[in-house]
Amino acid sequence: MTGSTSRRGRGAYAHRLERMRNQAMVPPFGEGRESDTQQTKTGAAVDCGWGRLLFGQTFESAEALVETMRAEAPERRDIAVYVRDPHVVLSLAPQEMFLDPSHTYRLDLATYKTARRRPAGFFIRRLASAGDADAVNRIYATRGMVPVRPDFFWSQRDSRAVTCFVVEDELTGNVIGTVMGVDHGRAFGDPARGSSLWCLAVDPQATRPGIGEALVRHIVEYFKARGAAFTDLSVLHDNEQAIALYEKLGFYRVPFFTLKRKNQINERLFVGPGPEAELNPYARIIVDEARRRGIDVQVTDAPGGFFRLSYGGRTVHCRESLSELTTGVAMSICDDKAVTRRVVERAGLTVPAQIEADGREALEAFLAEHGSLVVKPARGEQGRGIAVGVETMEHLDEAIATAKLYCDRVLVEQRVAGEDLRLVVIDYRLVAAAVRRPARVVGDGRATIRELIERQSRRRAAATGGESTIPLDAETERCVAAAGYGLDDVADQGEEIAVRRTANLHTGGTIHDVTGEVHPRLVAAAVAAARAIEIPVVGIDLMVRSPREPDYAFIEANERPGLANHEPQPTAERFVDLLFPLSVPAAVRQAALLEGRDRCSA
Repeated sequence: MTGSTSRRGRGAYAHRLERMRNQAMVPPFGEGRESDTQQTKTGAAVDCGWGRLLFGQTFESAEALVETMRAEAPERRDIAVYVRDPHVVLSLAPQEMFLDPSHTYRLDLATYKTARRRPAGFFIRRLASAGDADAVNRIYATRGMVPVRPDFFWSQRDSRAVTCFVVEDELTGNVIGTVMGVDHGRAFGDPARGSSLWCLAVDPQATRPGIGEALVRHIVEYFKARGAAFTDLSVLHDNEQAIALYEKLGFYRVPFFTLKRKNQINERLFVGPGPEAELNPYARIIVDEARRRGIDVQVTDAPGGFFRLSYGGRTVHCRESLSELTTGVAMSICDDKAVTRRVVERAGLTVPAQIEADGREALEAFLAEHGSLVVKPARGEQGRGIAVGVETMEHLDEAIATAKLYCDRVLVEQRVAGEDLRLVVIDYRLVAAAVRRPARVVGDGRATIRELIERQSRRRAAATGGESTIPLDAETERCVAAAGYGLDDVADQGEEIAVRRTANLHTGGTIHDVTGEVHPRLVAAAVAAARAIEIPVVGIDLMVRSPREPDYAFIEANERPGLANHEPQPTAERFVDLLFPLSVPAAVRQAALLEGRDRCSA
């Protein structure tokens, strides 16, 4: 039995080696292909919006490929694929090119098997409007991908080589995923009838399961129906989640190599990890912006998010968005939620009723008066120990006990119905506004709620560098129970279940940009709160009926707001502007000065 297994193993291994040798040694077009009758292009390059896709096997020489790669446009990322002799190309331009640390995977479409069951709650269609294009670029931004030129999709609308599909949520109508495909036959007359998949991206805040797999299957089936023999893709070697999906669908490794140019976009791929690699996303977004401006960065404590920035003889020590410009007094005001409330109330802001959790009779009366309460530690952050929607004394006692694990003083507050609005104020100006929504999952009729939460947590963690996950704790159990389920129950297909009441990002909440539509009164309230606290960088949380309406209730102020959650707003840029105003280009400073004068004269 052991010998038989061993022989089978050696046979499979030998088969893989033979397949790799055969694929790796396929000569360039025009060499040893006498039977090919289809006309192929030489030096083939396809514009994909984010850059060009260069088919290395169509170039007559390594020198020709190098010269073409040197013509890469600013802020674009060209990719040379199927490079037969990458070592030769690199030897011609070692300071300009690098070998991309990605694996190439292939799916043979002749043996591909369609899914037995189609996912529900969304549908896939072609990209069809300017709104779709904006949504695709928004998703790209959340994934750290290069955006597509705004005119690209329309200039390529009649192209049969490049196809872009999007996923639309049936309930909201929002675009929540995208994929791009290239037909090699249409692109350059590929005699091998190949195709490739690029830019698979799912909105990290999407709640529907199976979006990524559905997109891969759709593009694969699209190419198969058009006579393609295989679909290839390139994936970073350490993207374990994506690799697991591709292998599940039948993709296998092939020994093809990819080259890219050494540019600012690709820098992390060829310089190796620096000290800033260990920073969390909230610190790293600031460090990256500082380095782009030539500001010196010294990471002083990566796990804690501490770094020192130096420019023109000025040095500022920061912890994420908290800097030396924020005074100890301002920080202590934000640290104690009861103090924060008193300070902003004196400044004229609307605040909800609040008492300390001291005395059962007072708590019973407060609950009877308001019906639904919020319980939170007087000191704390990242949503820890907060319970929302407490409506019975039993739950109130449990929530207070949980909150006391984080702070001896516990606040009980009137629950204000509405949406959680975060406004980021830097230098007493609004930079970003976003509605934050609590974590939720959507049933598929198969997975348990626990499994849905775990899947959603993995997606949120992957998109936020591990900063956002949904805790499987008593608060989550209580929210699921309120919907009539247990964690190990299976929800009906399409049923949406709120699994948290707080909208904090660190507990799995999602964030949705509304900067362009927020009501001026809400902006004025946030700026007034910042001035009352005398804090130059702050996140102001309001409960609102709608970001487009003036009514609100102040909730709290965060002295260290996360700046990495507000794409496409320039939060990191404005933060570095505050610290080092002379690092801003002179033309931009002059334009800002003229704008300020116009406002004053108006």
